[in-house]
Order: sequence, then structure tokens, then C-alpha cells
Amino acid sequence: MKAVILAAGGGKRMRPLTYERPKVMLPIAGKPIIEHLLEEVKEAGIDDFIFVVGYHDETIRNYFEKGERWGINIEYVTQKMQLGTADALRRTEGLVEDKFVMLNGDIIVGAEDIGRVITDEVNITLGVIEVRNPGDYGVVETEGEKITKIHEKMRAPPANLINAGVYLLDENIFTALSKTDKSKRGEFELTDSLQLLIESGKDILWNKIKHWIDVSYPWDLLAANEFLIDKISPVNKGELEENVWIKGKVSIGEGTLIKSGSYIEGPVSIGNNCEIGPNSYIRANTAIGDNCHVGNAVEIKNSIIMDGTKIPHLSYVGDSVIGSRCNLGAGTEIANLRFDDAPVKAKGVDTGRRKFGAIISDGVKMGVNACIDAGTIIGNNTVIGPGAFASGYIEKNSRVY
Repeated sequence: MKAVILAAGGGKRMRPLTYERPKVMLPIAGKPIIEHLLEEVKEAGIDDFIFVVGYHDETIRNYFEKGERWGINIEYVTQKMQLGTADALRRTEGLVEDKFVMLNGDIIVGAEDIGRVITDEVNITLGVIEVRNPGDYGVVETEGEKITKIHEKMRAPPANLINAGVYLLDENIFTALSKTDKSKRGEFELTDSLQLLIESGKDILWNKIKHWIDVSYPWDLLAANEFLIDKISPVNKGELEENVWIKGKVSIGEGTLIKSGSYIEGPVSIGNNCEIGPNSYIRANTAIGDNCHVGNAVEIKNSIIMDGTKIPHLSYVGDSVIGSRCNLGAGTEIANLRFDDAPVKAKGVDTGRRKFGAIISDGVKMGVNACIDAGTIIGNNTVIGPGAFASGYIEKNSRVY
């Protein structure tokens, strides 16, 4: 059996973090989202993959190549224009066998759940899960073990059971794909293809998923990171100076130096060729990428720091996502809590998080003593001047003084 993973989308709701990379390549707990999914699929017993790529496809191709590092085989199919999930899957016709599994590349789902979905040797099967906010997803109606109707996103969904993006499919799907018209959203949607099969008399079954994380908005990266980072294995491939304190599960990459006086409180993941300290405090649920510098008297808590970013000294970063190649000037402070303790909003959207700092995209530079308000989103290559206060949504290439 082969696994088809859809990874062509641009991730508009994830902007500005997806201007330079596809959504599936955003890092969680030290790995891209899609790598976590790949490992779970492999654990479920599948070694042959087809990645449907499109937006910034070179980042996926260069990272995974043919899959040798993971002991798997990867083929690539290109969806040049992102015209929907049905259009993406259509491009794999002739490359898959009669039975194959298809997954959305931006979800986190466990091997055990994947295994349960793919056990049926006869029927098409969908993984489903109950959620509190079904209006954000495709909703399914069921009767016994069968799915009777599949709805795309709707304002007043008839149920809380949603399509989890894990499918066991067969060759019948390609006949339905060829008959699928554009939806009201202007895309060819797989849910419409599946509904055509149901209406033609084809049985589609459902299997409930137990553990599932959907990453829709930038702040969802933090929830996913909190869940996955606890699964890391403690390892030290770097160098620790004297008087370094390590507590809990901490993973330290090759070529990384942890300087004297630093205190690291796991679970924490630190990549390769980083310099941490002296006297840094790295708190739980923090994932730091490769080639980063965290300097003297810096405190980082429950955050994702991407490759090549520098937080040199005297700064605080809490409950935030910092993109690649950023530089935070000395004394930069990121607020992560409202005075009234209400959930923090970002770009007018309720994040559902009582503690949430900022989303700072790639290439942002800050002067000394910059202050960033809770819920702030800062676009690529923006400059925040010395002593400036940044709040709200700041477009890329902006200047704030």
C-alpha cells in the first residue's frame, strides 16, 4: 500500500509564516509538520509515499529528497495551481494501487489511528473525530457504520463529527474525481467527489480517530508543539560548559554549545550549531532550530524559534513563534498576557489562549528595548526600532519607530 500526502497548499491562514515555505514545512518540536506525519505513517507499516507538492515545492523536495534518511521511498507529483484537494489527488492516478491511504499533510495523527483506518480490505473509509467547532471543518453525517453525507465548511453544521483528513481510498475515487465540478469556493474538493460516490450507491465507512491535531492558524503551532515535544528523547550531541543545569527531557543537537550558568527545563529541543548562554533560561515546551544564538540573561518559555534567529541578551520571549533569521535587540520584551486575563486575540481572531505572545515572521529585526504587545503579528523583513512599541497586525516590510 502507498500513502499519498497532500502538501501543495500555500497555507493562507498561516501567513505571514508561510510566505517563504509551505505550511507543512513549519517546524514543531524540532521537525516540520509533515515529517511528524511521515514517521507515523511509516510506523503504521507503509514505506512507499507520494507527495503532492506545489507552493514552494523545492523546500519539501530538498529536505526529504527520495526518503533514504527515513528508510522509505518518496515520489513527487506537482500541482502547479492550487485548485483543491480533488485536483491534487487526480494527479496521482496511475501511480497508486487499488487500495491506498491519503492524508492531509498539515495534520498530526498517530500510527495507531492510521492503522485502524487502513484495515478495511473492501470499503473506502474515512477517519473522523468529534470537535467543538465543526463549522471550521468538513462535517460528516452517519448512519450506523456508514457515512450518509459529507458537507464542506458550513455556518450551522448538523453534527460535531468532522472529516479528519485520513482516507482509505480505492480506484473508484478517480472515476468520481473526473466528474467533480468546482465548488462555490472555486476549487475541486475531494468531499464533493466522495459525496458523488455515496450518491452512486458506494458504501463509505467511518472510523473514529482518537488523537488528532489540526494546525490551522499560527498560534496552533504552540498547541501542537506542547503536545509533540513531550515525546522527544533526551540526547546531548553538543557541548556543555561547567555549571549548566539540565532538568527533564532535553534534546541538544550536534555542534551546539551551552555556556556556563544556563538552566534548561525540559521538555526542550535545541537544534544543531546553536550557542546558548551564558546565563540563559530556557523553559519547558521550547523548540529552538538550527544555527540560533540565545545570549546572556535571555528567558524563553513555551515558544518556537526557527533557524538562524538571534536573541542575544536581556530579552524575554514567551508563548510565541519566531521565524527564521530574526534578530531581537537587547532588552526586547514580548508580552503574553492581558491585564483582564481574557483570551488573547490576534488580527481580530480569538486564539483561545490565555497566554499568547507574538507571531514574528522571517527576517524581522528589532532595536534595543523594543516592546511587543500580546497577540501581535509581524510580517517578514519588518524593522522595529529602538524603544518602539509594536501592537496589532504589522504588514511585511514595515518600519515601526
